Formats: sequence, structure tokens, C-alpha cells
Amino acid sequence: MAKGKRAIIKDALVDQLENQGVIGRHFYDLIEDYLQLWDIKNSLINDIKERGVSVYWENSPTQFGFKKNDSVTELLKVSAQMLKILQQLNLRVDESISDDDNDDF
Repeated sequence: MAKGKRAIIKDALVDQLENQGVIGRHFYDLIEDYLQLWDIKNSLINDIKERGVSVYWENSPTQFGFKKNDSVTELLKVSAQMLKILQQLNLRVDESISDDDNDDF
């Protein structure tokens, strides 16, 4: 059975930690945090693809319009946090597996 993209990313990050000689539950927990953020990032991307960058709102028949999709702002925050975790661990994600086509998550 083929591994999903999430599992491939996890294995790559764990391998990098081990190759650096970094051992400790705290560091593996940070990788899990990164992967949780990866899941959230993909959900936000899917929401933006489905609803767009602007979403319709209506409070009453006379109060309606479009507003920004909050997923856009949240995506930027999640991506920034993911980068901070990688920097803290001195890790990188191979670009061949980190693209945003959400095939295997």
C-alpha cells in the first residue's frame, strides 16, 4: 500500500531529526504539531477552493453582501507557525512532497 503524503512528510522530518542526532519526546511532539498544522492548512486551502476568497453573508433580507473568507487570513497564520516549527528544529520539507495538491491527506 502506498504511503500518503502526510506519512511521507512525517518520515522525512523524523529522519532529519535522527540524522542530526536530536532525540527527545519534545522534538517528536513538535513534528506532530507540525503535522496537525499541515492538516489544518489543507482544510483551509480546501475551504478557499470551495467558497473562494470572498463569501456571501446575510443577516436579514435587507442586510447582506460579501466579506473576506476568514480562511485566507488563517491560512497565512498557520503557514507561518509551520515555518517557525521547522526553523526551531532546523528541518526542511522536501519540495517534491510538500506541494499543495491535497491528494493524500
